[in-house]
Amino acid sequence: MTSKLLTLAAAAALALTLGACSSSPTPSPPSPAATADGECAGVTVIVDAGDLADADEVSSEACIETGEAVIAADAFAEAGVETVGTTQYPEDIVCRVNGAPAADEVLVAEDGTEYTETCESMPAAFAYWSLWEKPAGGEWGYATEGAATLSLEPGDSVELLFTLNGEPAAPTP
Repeated sequence: MTSKLLTLAAAAALALTLGACSSSPTPSPPSPAATADGECAGVTVIVDAGDLADADEVSSEACIETGEAVIAADAFAEAGVETVGTTQYPEDIVCRVNGAPAADEVLVAEDGTEYTETCESMPAAFAYWSLWEKPAGGEWGYATEGAATLSLEPGDSVELLFTLNGEPAAPTP
């Protein structure tokens, strides 16, 4: 039963992980937009690659300077985060973020099954990028729409999180 719930949760996360496919060059790093107390006055953009091989190089956090609403895909692009969709769902599903998982990276399911991401269709239910949002002063939650349409206000945070075999299950507070 727990396995079915995890599979359903992963499928729901994948369905909600809609992203914009970036084919333009990576933009310059964003301007600092932190307040005197170190908080982001704009939108905080986070990439957490979890347990992927290049997680340290792929993961990042940036504060995007904005005084008005911004679309999540635009915030990721401004932060220098490159997203790639799938062949079947180029604008809807995030397959790779900053090149991860690499096309030759072997991902191993709990049952020992080996998988490499081809970005043809839906990623495996045990290895996928999910999109999360956190309103200013609120809690993290699965985004209810994709990065191409998700509107963020100053003070909000957005995260692309890679989950492998259920870990991490959610962004850290």
